[in-house]
Amino acid sequence: MRKWLLTAVGVNLLLGIPGVVPVWLLSYFAVNWPLAAVGWTQREPTENDGMLPWLLVGGPVVALFALLWWLANRPLRHRTALDPRLYWPISALMTLVPSITLMIVL
Repeated sequence: MRKWLLTAVGVNLLLGIPGVVPVWLLSYFAVNWPLAAVGWTQREPTENDGMLPWLLVGGPVVALFALLWWLANRPLRHRTALDPRLYWPISALMTLVPSITLMIVL
């Protein structure tokens, strides 16, 4: 069982490397739209394209990554001894480690 737990951690860390792109897209969207609307951030002055690029580019990229992440974790979840309520949040956090590391370094 320990082997599968380490495999799940490794798979999620590896998925986090390309996961930097959807995390960046989601943070850029949040900063320029909902957080700027409530006054917590300022919009990028050149961000005036509207929602169409987000629907054509951002949405499919995030959806494709979420599908790939789920398909990779689903069989691993059944092989580990962890409770699902513990496995899925830990998997999501392990996937975010490369993005968080990149934000700290830059």
